[in-house]
Amino acid sequence: MRRIATNMPSLDSQYYLRRQEESIANMENRIGSQKRILNLRDDPLAASHAVRYDSYLSRLERYEKNSLYAKDHYNEVDAYLRQTNDILQRVREIAVQGANGIYSREDLGYMATEVNELLKELVSLANALGADGKQLFSGDKVDTEPFRIVAGAVQGADASPDQNPMVVQVEYQGAGPGRRTEISEGNYADLDLGGGDAFWSEKMQIFSPLNGAGYLARTEQSFYLDGQEIHIAPGDSIYAVVDKINDSTAPVRAYVDPDTQGLVLEGTNPHLIRAEDAGDGAVLQDLGIIRNNNAGISDWNPDATVSGGSLFDKVIELRDALFRGDTGLVGSQGIGGMDSALTNIQARLALNGSRQERAEMTWARLNQEIPHVAAALSRESGLDLVSAATDLALMKTAHQAALQVASKLLPQSLLDFLR
Repeated sequence: MRRIATNMPSLDSQYYLRRQEESIANMENRIGSQKRILNLRDDPLAASHAVRYDSYLSRLERYEKNSLYAKDHYNEVDAYLRQTNDILQRVREIAVQGANGIYSREDLGYMATEVNELLKELVSLANALGADGKQLFSGDKVDTEPFRIVAGAVQGADASPDQNPMVVQVEYQGAGPGRRTEISEGNYADLDLGGGDAFWSEKMQIFSPLNGAGYLARTEQSFYLDGQEIHIAPGDSIYAVVDKINDSTAPVRAYVDPDTQGLVLEGTNPHLIRAEDAGDGAVLQDLGIIRNNNAGISDWNPDATVSGGSLFDKVIELRDALFRGDTGLVGSQGIGGMDSALTNIQARLALNGSRQERAEMTWARLNQEIPHVAAALSRESGLDLVSAATDLALMKTAHQAALQVASKLLPQSLLDFLR
């Protein structure tokens, strides 16, 4: 029950005027934010839908950025691989020319000097930096230069190492591919193409010097082959180790040498095999494959027989054969090494091209999906600016009219109460 007093009309007028001012302020806030829903109570059902749409839209925008980064990364890798392919084609032409047997020792030396310069350019390409300042072919060790040149003297070369240093060895210091980026819900794209994959020439083989017939694992342990973890249970023999390697997804196959009873690892494609024991495990060390763990770089047992080198090794062998004037070796191992290196480079180009195509397709799909989700979000929480502006003008007109009416109904002032 309300009490009738002289100030009741004034209080009622102030109450309703403030409600109008609050409505005007809310409408102005909606226009400023271009959102129909400022609080959950404005429209609970639409607000719940809008939250889900907004979350999904944020994820799609992140995937779009990731796919664009992957696309640009693959484009850079493709350019450097194609340049490598062109240089290898030129080196092969020199090998075919040098194998003819019609050139003098001096002419072969000139060819070898050109091959040495092309070799330096190949290493430069392999050590290329991407637009983000990261190494393209270091695997997940993106801040480490993948290949290091060891210079020295070469038999048959006239110039001294100080005047024209010769590349005698190229060492790989990078790691295997490990970086991935999410380009759609739960789907990842591999970014890296390690130098141990792209710039290799032959399938690697590692023959252990130890007889593993009596080997039995004493504890539960594991080891890594090309980044794939392989678990070993207590009591596993060398044959169980072989089976577990062959059942893994690592591009490596294993068998026991029938003559030495030692473990043999062989790559299924040309690449640098990465082998290391995990933690305190020593399976590969006990079987004579590695000497010890060395920061992810395979430290092979010095008594193990390791074959299968990089394309740099093949170019060095060709150059040295040209300096010696060994046309027979140039025509056999020289041309053969270039052929295997070219085959691997072209296979890596195809792999990178398939990744590039996937990133292109994903990026195009996301650019079509994002506007649809944005439109759905706008339908739930967006504001019709034309309608809102009209409503705001009507609300302000009504408020001005209310103020004028209140001024007519409530003419009293403080002086009226002091009579």
